Amino acid sequence: MAAGPQEGDRAPDFKMETDAGDTVSLAKLKGKLVVVYFYPRDDTPGCTKEAIAFTGALPKFEKLGVTVIGVSKDSCASHAKFREKYTLSHTLAADEDGKVVGAYGVWVEKNMYGNKSMGIERATYLIDGKGVIRKAWRKVSVDGHVEEVLEAAKALG
Repeated sequence: MAAGPQEGDRAPDFKMETDAGDTVSLAKLKGKLVVVYFYPRDDTPGCTKEAIAFTGALPKFEKLGVTVIGVSKDSCASHAKFREKYTLSHTLAADEDGKVVGAYGVWVEKNMYGNKSMGIERATYLIDGKGVIRKAWRKVSVDGHVEEVLEAAKALG
């Protein structure tokens, strides 16, 4: 299981396509606080709840100057359907080749009911304007998570 970057480490740079038809990269966001959250799949119960919570809190994040990016290995087309179905307003980035989930160490072996498979571990990173990870949450539990990320962002702002 890959450990991935830790708090205090430089965040791995990334460049991914979004469902809006453009690209998002950490380099382009230099100077801004960035929340990158990794989730297993579009339109599944926990992922939907988390995405809706980030969208609900987006005005508060934006007031702090924070960019929120949700990342999974789903395609841009899948992200677009997910956004439309739940009226999501933050960026959804497609990491179809798995380079970014690999760089962040969130592509892990999962064991569900004795069945082992590879998948994305729910994780969130708060990255400062210099590209340093200021806070990392691994094996995230969705309930209350967005509020916790918002409080951490306020502490940096």
